[in-house]
Amino acid sequence: MNSKIVILGAGCFGTSTAYHLLQRGFQDVTIIERSDEFPAKDASSNDINRIVRTSYPDPFYAKLAKEAIHSWKEDVDIWGDSYHESGVLVLGASDYAHNAYLNDVQQGLRIEQFEQSSTIRASFPPISLSNDTRGYLNHDGGWVDAGKATLLLTKKVISLGGKLILGKRATKLIRKEGTTQAVGCDDGTIVETSLVVVATGPWTPSIFPELGYNDNSLATGQGLAMVQLSEEEAMLYRDVPVILNFSTGFYCFPPTKDNIVKMAIHAPGFTHTVGNISIPRTVISHPDDGLFIPKTYAQRLRDEFAAVYPELAKKGFSNTRLCWYNDSPDSDWIIGRHPTDPSIMFATGGSGHAFKFLPVIGSIVADAIQGTLDPVLEQKFAFNRKITHVDDSRDGSGLFRKELDVNDLCGPEN
Repeated sequence: MNSKIVILGAGCFGTSTAYHLLQRGFQDVTIIERSDEFPAKDASSNDINRIVRTSYPDPFYAKLAKEAIHSWKEDVDIWGDSYHESGVLVLGASDYAHNAYLNDVQQGLRIEQFEQSSTIRASFPPISLSNDTRGYLNHDGGWVDAGKATLLLTKKVISLGGKLILGKRATKLIRKEGTTQAVGCDDGTIVETSLVVVATGPWTPSIFPELGYNDNSLATGQGLAMVQLSEEEAMLYRDVPVILNFSTGFYCFPPTKDNIVKMAIHAPGFTHTVGNISIPRTVISHPDDGLFIPKTYAQRLRDEFAAVYPELAKKGFSNTRLCWYNDSPDSDWIIGRHPTDPSIMFATGGSGHAFKFLPVIGSIVADAIQGTLDPVLEQKFAFNRKITHVDDSRDGSGLFRKELDVNDLCGPEN
């Protein structure tokens, strides 16, 4: 319990891991964060909203999401009002959606099934869907203010005795006899450690290429856009649920307190390859156009938005962003020790669906650190596991992973 643990990255995995370690009695936990402002403005864990759903075909994630929602709702001393239980309207006739529905029913959640789009429109008049659309409303879900939740949990970590070091980028691992004993930072700072938890999200494949992590995951940029509503407009849409369509990949949120509606497509995304490794291209690395999304993707967003909210789709985008994920081939997380250096623990591979688990995901990492993780999960999340299935949650989008074309970005003039 007195061992020095250094966590690289103050996002979803890193902050939750620090919290659970401190809750278990660990005495020396330090998070090193590359950004000098917090939460980092280009981190995927810093956003106005993230979907909170139990709707997974994999029973493990469905059950874990239910546990997370319990914390989102009950642990108000940590989360305050960051969680909003708007319900999640799950659409689409895919196998993914059907099996997710079966798991939601099996868990005894509050489910309302819609066999026809007319009943959806009757329940939520602002929503406009094609006549062949069907789905179900899971009342036990909604969305969370990701940036706010990350900040609140970090404050809790600090109150428990954890340390947060900002503005230092880890650049090297200092080893002795094959074991990492310190982390070197870009400013020359050396931080000694007994265990390094690499929780650097989409920067993981490029931060220490010598670890061979690039073979295990890929940094992908996911486009999203926002529309600013007036107070009068927002009132008409305030009580709609999160919409998540597994047949198209499109999803959008109810208006935030600032009357912003955000939308995106759950798709394979874009790569930004530098030296054979995909590296996030963000507003920090490219301040002039790091928030821009490809034009063709922007048009697809407009078309999907118009199919749901035709009146709002007439408005221009107020903001866009490429949100960067760290995708594993099977969408299972990567939580486990490096096969040749047990002093390195990975906690990453969020694959675009980790944030909802912020209250509980660190407990899995803590179990892995203490050697008590269920052997089934140990294999499921192993760094060098054999990939036996692929992620099919994004199949409905009809989009394919592409290299980002920086000459075809949608800027303010579009």
